[in-house]
Amino acid sequence: MLDHHAPLVTLQAVTRVYATHAVEVIALSGVDLEIARGELCAIVGSSGSGKSTLLNLIGTLDRPTGGRYWLDGEPVESLDDAELARLRNQKLGFVFQSFQLLPRETALANVELPLVYARVPRRERRDRARQALEQVGLGDRVGHLPNELSGGQQQRVAIARAIVNRPLMLLADEPTGALDSRTAREILALFHDLHHAGMTVVLVTHDPRVAAEAPRVITVADGTIGSDDRTRPSGHYAITTTGLGAVS
Repeated sequence: MLDHHAPLVTLQAVTRVYATHAVEVIALSGVDLEIARGELCAIVGSSGSGKSTLLNLIGTLDRPTGGRYWLDGEPVESLDDAELARLRNQKLGFVFQSFQLLPRETALANVELPLVYARVPRRERRDRARQALEQVGLGDRVGHLPNELSGGQQQRVAIARAIVNRPLMLLADEPTGALDSRTAREILALFHDLHHAGMTVVLVTHDPRVAAEAPRVITVADGTIGSDDRTRPSGHYAITTTGLGAVS
């Protein structure tokens, strides 16, 4: 029976080694990590530190070379490709720096896509996609193509697509990297809204200003966890003229 008090993510002694031209590159080395249900945390590190590899492993987009990984109590490393695809579709949502929207499809159709893969009936998926777009403030943009939307609006569509399947965890890789500072603050405020609604959110960023908004900051260095700062206050953040400011 599933223990709902257990961590959502548990990594034990996880390693990831890439072999290229007879040279082994150790991207992760003996990583131990737990992420609780409902946490908002940032993963930071310099280029090549292993932070993106760690996110890919947590998101089951890559497999560990060694060690164990449990997601929602399920041992991930033993699953085959079809089972991993099912797990991702049911329990994980992804947001990327480049948005990755289908250019010839409307905002609504882009958000519907995970529901198509999940074989949700057409009427239900339309309703759920509209609700997700309304949740991110784009209820009036459902019929727009990506090139008819600003960068911030495109990222909101991508977030709506990531949450439409009601995942347990949202994984965001440099989600503000392609946005101007004001739009980035708006997107961060949206992540805080999702977190306060109960969603587990994991952000990978190289920007210390973005990381500073997370209650927990995990620093990756040379393929290991260099530090794990849980002392930061968890607040709700609102857009101000000078940046994100915490409000009660």
